[in-house]
Amino acid sequence: MGHGGDVIDELVTDHREVEELFGKIEALSPGDKKRKVYADQATMELIRHSVAEEEYLYPAVREHLVDGDTMADREIEDHSTAEQLMKDLEGCAADDPEFDRLVGELMSEVRSHIAEEEQTLFPQLRVACSEKELDDLGDKVRRAKKMAPTRPHPSAPDTPPANKLLAPGAGLVDRLRDALSGRGKED
Repeated sequence: MGHGGDVIDELVTDHREVEELFGKIEALSPGDKKRKVYADQATMELIRHSVAEEEYLYPAVREHLVDGDTMADREIEDHSTAEQLMKDLEGCAADDPEFDRLVGELMSEVRSHIAEEEQTLFPQLRVACSEKELDDLGDKVRRAKKMAPTRPHPSAPDTPPANKLLAPGAGLVDRLRDALSGRGKED
């Protein structure tokens, strides 16, 4: 979280980190308790990433790209699907029969979303925006990720201005809950 560079570099690095966590989950046997730790870590990163995209990236997509409204709406819909999967996964232990199904669906959904962003959206944004605009967006995304929630909140607003107002408070509560519970920490 918080890697530096323009918005595209920042978000692509997040994508690689999530993929690494998915790889760790896939490398472990079903029922292994570490799978839940890695799923929680992936969820924490994905939620922060999604909130930052919804606050800053997608408004820029709407502003700068020809079919920006349609693209942003599709990306937000992908986020909603993934967030509901993460919410459902939140209550599952690694040995719960639903865990494997949900984590598999989440990985498939996220991988498809990443491919769409990296192959279509990011190249178009790089052409449409100046380096300074992309750098400024990168700074905003990094700041947003620091304050963003770490747990899924499927009913929370996903567009400005409401998401920008509510996310920091939810993020504070989530980080406190994570610290008290040890969520996402390896033993």
